[in-house]
Amino acid sequence: MSGPRRPRRAALTGAAHALLVAAAVVAATLALDRLAVPSPALFAGLLVGLVDALAVRAPLAVPERAGTAAQAAVGVTTGTLVQLSTLRALGEHWLPVVLVVLATLALSLGTGWLLGRHRDVDAVTGAFALVAGGASGLVVMARELGADQRVVAVVQYLRVLVVVLSLPVVLQLGFGVSGGSGAAGAGGGPWWAGALLLAGCSLAGLRLGRLARLPAPSLLGPLLVTAVLSLSGLTDGLTVPALLEQLAYAVIGLQVGTGFTRAGLAAVARVLPAALALIVVGVAGCAGLAVALSAATGLPLLDTYLATTPGGLYAVLAAAVGVGADATFVLSVQVLRLLVMLLAAPALARLLAGRSAPPPGA
Repeated sequence: MSGPRRPRRAALTGAAHALLVAAAVVAATLALDRLAVPSPALFAGLLVGLVDALAVRAPLAVPERAGTAAQAAVGVTTGTLVQLSTLRALGEHWLPVVLVVLATLALSLGTGWLLGRHRDVDAVTGAFALVAGGASGLVVMARELGADQRVVAVVQYLRVLVVVLSLPVVLQLGFGVSGGSGAAGAGGGPWWAGALLLAGCSLAGLRLGRLARLPAPSLLGPLLVTAVLSLSGLTDGLTVPALLEQLAYAVIGLQVGTGFTRAGLAAVARVLPAALALIVVGVAGCAGLAVALSAATGLPLLDTYLATTPGGLYAVLAAAVGVGADATFVLSVQVLRLLVMLLAAPALARLLAGRSAPPPGA
């Protein structure tokens, strides 16, 4: 009689473990949200997963299907940002904007190359860690494209944190304005319509991504399907419900966090000083590009600074609304940069992997 009980007891223990982790993620998300930490659910999932990986003999294993669904949700969320009305805001300034976006990519590659010289970081990981835009998407793609997802996640969100924390200081000291808390990124339509959009674009995008053999199909397939629908006006401003979006970020954070080991954590810690210095270089470089964009277009430096800030999209939009900047222009440049970074990342990974691979017979 004792035989059949053991699997049941193990199952209950596994369920209790999962519930405990879920409760910890919710509590950490609420705490980080109160501290105004960007992407609090992803940070919470990463921290809870890290603690679970280091403190528990058998860490929680995130189901593969849950990870795929989370990646698709991030793709759909990104795709909803691509709207024709937003991109039209580039207007006559499209050429200098494109040049600045490409210069931002080059700046990211330069700082990423320097990080890749660190003994604990390879070239692909260095590039992914410091690409300026689409942090959540880059974290999703990192593992599939040969980068160390743990280093990419920590450095990407360190970049976002630096940008978000420095933004009020720069606005106050550099422009004499204080960042407001205007609403940004709010979507229209009922939550259930947004949920249907998420389900439909995820399923269609996953199928398309696999059939077309896209790199990182779980992310790029849903992103492209949603972007096409959004540009055609068929989504009518719908967005992914906030609860489902945060759940996706939490799952991705858990995936990354539970992948840590003590050796992996030590390696990431050794990388952080160099990464932080290069992040500061990247932020300063983007500020220089803002000056160049302002000179080329005649637009106010405040608008171009917010448009070229390398990260923290929703915080930047809220600040733009609060200080009276051209929020539509800011959003258009930020979205264009995000798309270029995400779509260029797979080709970049292949190039770097080919260059860093040892020659045959070595």
